[in-house]
Amino acid sequence: MSKILVPLPYTGSIELWSHIIKSKTICIEAHDNYQKQTQRNRLYIHGANGKLMLSIPVKHKGEIGHQKYRNVEIDNSSNWKLNHLKSIQIAYRSSPYFEFYEEIFFEIFSSNYSYLFDFNKTIFNKILELLDITTNISFSKVYQPSPLFDDLRKLCEIKKNQNKFELNYNQVFIQKNGFINNLSVIDLLFNVGPTCKSILKKIKL
Repeated sequence: MSKILVPLPYTGSIELWSHIIKSKTICIEAHDNYQKQTQRNRLYIHGANGKLMLSIPVKHKGEIGHQKYRNVEIDNSSNWKLNHLKSIQIAYRSSPYFEFYEEIFFEIFSSNYSYLFDFNKTIFNKILELLDITTNISFSKVYQPSPLFDDLRKLCEIKKNQNKFELNYNQVFIQKNGFINNLSVIDLLFNVGPTCKSILKKIKL
């Protein structure tokens, strides 16, 4: 793809990152309204009992669907960051490359963020760095209902995440639960490490 418009997710799915890594220009949506039950505040990992969702609690102000994503505040009254870190550690501490990336994510989760957009932006930029993606990246200036380039914003919606591609790599609990496709990109990072980029490029979407 030449240019794509993508959402800013909580880490983002393997499918989304496969699109990103194959594109020449990436525009991140920065003026959309916040929607519940999307990858804006959710990610999925492979835990001991199967697919596990981790959700960032947010403060809802006004009618849902009319609050700007950029203005959504994280509800830090709960210890969600520690819970997410523990879940990730339990799921991946025996994966081949967890020790290479553990400190990076620990540092992010140890920092204080008031807004969901800012927290996700930090993680997004760090994953770009880990995958050595040097593509031209920008943020949208206004909301465009029908952009003139490839619109991938729907990939943030859970129900649109249909796993319509073939992929296979070793996962920590694959013997117990079988292979689980299209999880958070961190599942791929922890399990395959430096080959993550080449795998993302080879996925046929």
